[in-house]
Amino acid sequence: MTDQTEELVSIDKQSAWASELWRAYLTGDHSRLGLKVHAVNRVFRYLPSETRCRVCNAPFQGVGGAVVRLAGFGAGHSSFNPSLCDRCEKIVKKYQVGLEMQLTMLFADVRSSTSLAEQIGPVQFHRLINRYYIVCAEQLGQSDALINRLIGDALIGLYVPGIAGPQHGRKAVEAARGLLRATGYNTPEGPWIQVGVGIHTGVAYVGAVGSSTSVSDITVLGDPANVAARLASEARPGEILVSEATCQMARMPLSDCEQRTLTLKGRSEAIGVRVIRS
Repeated sequence: MTDQTEELVSIDKQSAWASELWRAYLTGDHSRLGLKVHAVNRVFRYLPSETRCRVCNAPFQGVGGAVVRLAGFGAGHSSFNPSLCDRCEKIVKKYQVGLEMQLTMLFADVRSSTSLAEQIGPVQFHRLINRYYIVCAEQLGQSDALINRLIGDALIGLYVPGIAGPQHGRKAVEAARGLLRATGYNTPEGPWIQVGVGIHTGVAYVGAVGSSTSVSDITVLGDPANVAARLASEARPGEILVSEATCQMARMPLSDCEQRTLTLKGRSEAIGVRVIRS
């Protein structure tokens, strides 16, 4: 075997290992991880820390966190979700791995943001949007969402079984309700920003997209993501549009909620939704 062939085989093995690592994180099933990974996980598990990585068990705080930093591991929180360490995130991005799976997606979108920015000016608009992002990130983080991205005035939260559990649809709906409350809906003062939310459950691809050597991001791809985004754009201020797929999966008592049938842009078939108001 030539040196080049050996290098390619090594890369393939590392990529396969990275794929299993990502699968374990998203699904919660660690049974297919190798013996070396399990051995490292066991060592990390015995190092004291209140919080640790959901994949490799690397401790983030306390004595355990200090030990791994002294050993050169240096695990910190991932920007994707505080339950994942930055080293595991880097592995996913480096080997461009992903997984097709069922998950629930939450899209939160600010209404009339263009006219709002024109009215209050760029500095005040920046402060308002920054406050909105902080509130949203807190609400989604507390509900075990993966914060996929902040795009302009929109935020995306992903609810996967490995983190949010089997009732990920229910968690997404409760998080959306909390998000509206946190932005002032159903309070005496009223909303301090106009927000609409869309939620949908389906099978999509969750993984790294981009270049392994330069810009790379972890994102969700597929029709379910497009549906969730369209629902958010259709939601009026203070509304949460929940697809029938999410309602069935979550088994939530939404029979008293208004029903709508929407024809979304780019789709030939209409979709049924339930409307939850603040």
